Amino acid sequence: MDIIKTICKELSLKENQVINAIKLIDEGNTIPFIARYRKEATNYLTDNDLRNLYERLIYLRKLNERVETCLRQIEELGKLTDELKTSFENASTLNEVEDLYRPYKPKRKTRASIAKEKGLEPLSNIILLGKKVDILNVAKEYIDEEKGVLNENDALNGAKDIISEIISDNPNYRFYIKKYIINNGTIVSSINKKDEKDTYEQYYDYKEKISTIPAHRILAIYRGERENCLKVKLSYELETIFNHIYKDYEYNFFEDILKDIINDSLKRLILPSVENEIRSDLFTKAEDKSMIVFKKNLRSLLMYPPLKNKKILGFDPGFRTGCKYALVNEFGIPSLVGVSFITSNSKSEVERSKVELVNLFKNNKIDYIALGNGTASRESEQILSNIIKENNFKIEIIIVDESGASVYSASKLGESEFPSLSVEKRSAISLARRAQDPLSELVKIDPKSIGVGQYQHDMDQNRLNDTLSGVIEDCVNEVGVNLNNASVSLLKYVSGLTKKAIDKIIDYRENIGKIISREEIKKKKLLSEKAYEQAVKLSEALFSGKISELTKEEIEVGFEGVPQVEINEDLGLIDALVLVKAASSKREARDFIQGGGV
Repeated sequence: MDIIKTICKELSLKENQVINAIKLIDEGNTIPFIARYRKEATNYLTDNDLRNLYERLIYLRKLNERVETCLRQIEELGKLTDELKTSFENASTLNEVEDLYRPYKPKRKTRASIAKEKGLEPLSNIILLGKKVDILNVAKEYIDEEKGVLNENDALNGAKDIISEIISDNPNYRFYIKKYIINNGTIVSSINKKDEKDTYEQYYDYKEKISTIPAHRILAIYRGERENCLKVKLSYELETIFNHIYKDYEYNFFEDILKDIINDSLKRLILPSVENEIRSDLFTKAEDKSMIVFKKNLRSLLMYPPLKNKKILGFDPGFRTGCKYALVNEFGIPSLVGVSFITSNSKSEVERSKVELVNLFKNNKIDYIALGNGTASRESEQILSNIIKENNFKIEIIIVDESGASVYSASKLGESEFPSLSVEKRSAISLARRAQDPLSELVKIDPKSIGVGQYQHDMDQNRLNDTLSGVIEDCVNEVGVNLNNASVSLLKYVSGLTKKAIDKIIDYRENIGKIISREEIKKKKLLSEKAYEQAVKLSEALFSGKISELTKEEIEVGFEGVPQVEINEDLGLIDALVLVKAASSKREARDFIQGGGV
């Protein structure tokens, strides 16, 4: 298969775009780096375009490798023909390749292989030849008690098993059957048992065309089956499939025997395998569509505008053990933590907790309350809103997604950051920091634990992890990090930074001090040349450096979307070019530059 042409056709890209993108990927460049600093080479492919291209590249290379392996093994058997070779080279999926290879694949012991060991293959050839003979008399010639062929019926049944496998191994039959079922069949679900919430009631007596069923219904039905609430099957006209095969044998003298053989081959060998393939394909397509949604949702979470330079009270609501809260300063450092029982069943406890919160709000500068969206969130929001309104506090409440907060709180990282605090109080700190800087806080959590959509736990977890990690990598490299204070969790997503490089950076800043220039990175050999090229360019706020140290290309990328901004090279230190990028107007950008940063 020509990988370049296939990707061009599938993704509607130009040949030079694909050739150059693959070359850059093979040279070790990361997706974010190619998307932003090699635009001319790829004719402005986005990071999303490049990730789709990379995913198909990996699959198609694996496909080509499998084709080569199969062809080599068939050639060693002396059975490779030009026609077969062409069929392999035209295969577009791994399933197609395996169907073509099936007749030549070394098999585990099957009924057919056992029959061949008993010397019954010549008898099967006589049946396939279809000439008029007394087959039972012929079968008597193959009786061999030592081999376990005790009578003519044993011999005949063994021959039938051999023919069943021959029919099953025919790739043309399998291609036709799969296509026919997909185009004409339905997926049917029925009740197996009810769960407590009757979650799958709408699928207790349900059917829909395989060709049109949407992704979310496939995932719902499969989950119901996995939880033993639903029975699921594929429904189609078996007679049509039978007739398609039988037409190749209809003039055979052993008509009745071949009908039995075809039915056996279909029911025992072909249909279970093809149905599994179809169901797997349905899930993969549903997974593909879900991944698109998950990526979009995660990006929205990570790139949510940060509340910089604000003091935020993280509030983790609850009933039985109370609501945990933590106040963090502008730098995300907690200044106090505590527990409030505003959701308690005891009226006196509620009133006492209200008074404590009023005093807390009076005695501390608080800009926002980051309220978790979990248990008791609605009740807590109502009480907090009333307290703010009654006392004219200038505090805003924002709702923060709690997904993954408990995972971070119980992790080694959470424990190392706050060893003296309970898991729940760490969670309150995490909520406040999520509001302050969503990207920096959420990278601390396994991407699979961040709530990005329904059915995410039904996905292939390795693929989900790779997909979501790619989104995080894109976001981190788009925003940039500060090399002098970025966490290990953040640094590991910076293009070009290996674990060894990150360890060097952490050790350097802890034992020697702040990195003040790019020359220092080179001089101290903190990064390899390749890592330096990618990491320093992409991470616009990689260190506090002078604007004069930035290249024209980097400045253009850094100020992308803020046109005609004049840059004065003598402005001094700049900590976050990304703030300029995020400015909503040219005036805001210019104010930032003229003010020398924040």
